[in-house]
Amino acid sequence: MAVRSESSRKAIIDATMDLLVRDGRRAITVQKLTVEAIAVRAGVSKATIYRWWPSKLAVVIDAFMENHLAHVRISEKLPVRDALLAHLKALIGRYAGPQGKLISQIIAECQYDPAALADFRSRFWNDRCAAVEKLMQRGIEEGVFRSDIDPGRAAQLFYAPVYLHLLFALGPLDDELAERLVELGIQGIATCPERGVTILGSVALGAGRAT
Repeated sequence: MAVRSESSRKAIIDATMDLLVRDGRRAITVQKLTVEAIAVRAGVSKATIYRWWPSKLAVVIDAFMENHLAHVRISEKLPVRDALLAHLKALIGRYAGPQGKLISQIIAECQYDPAALADFRSRFWNDRCAAVEKLMQRGIEEGVFRSDIDPGRAAQLFYAPVYLHLLFALGPLDDELAERLVELGIQGIATCPERGVTILGSVALGAGRAT
């Protein structure tokens, strides 16, 4: 029974991704996806799906985390600026494709489901945020960044504009965006920032210039 159950679970996960991503032009949105459609594609009953997941969105999050998301690692060997730039380029590159569209839809749907939002934040965001904060802390310790900054808020300075561009389609998600964010963001938190440049100004300019 355990083998058959795992086989059914995998069929449900695969069916969800087929419907959302792999069917190309026939792909449907998370909003329009139904448990019925997943069940039909997977060859299982709705009751089987609800046995493991409380909602459609919970199935989508599991499918996304298991099949469509690769964690973009942050190098500990590169200098802080280079590690930050490499990570942003890799992240933005992934978000420029189907992965970014799916993340946008999940974030939107989570606004109506607090439990799903907490689950997605815990599984998708928290460890990634911690990795960036660790890089910011290394920058402080190595004297690249000012000692009075908060690593968590500093991380948001670089990464919040990425999600702003993703969700509002403010401009292309490409290497140029990553380079601008690093250049302008570092000016705001560097040990010797250029006169007249503030953290808030860096964020605004980084987002606005990409249109």
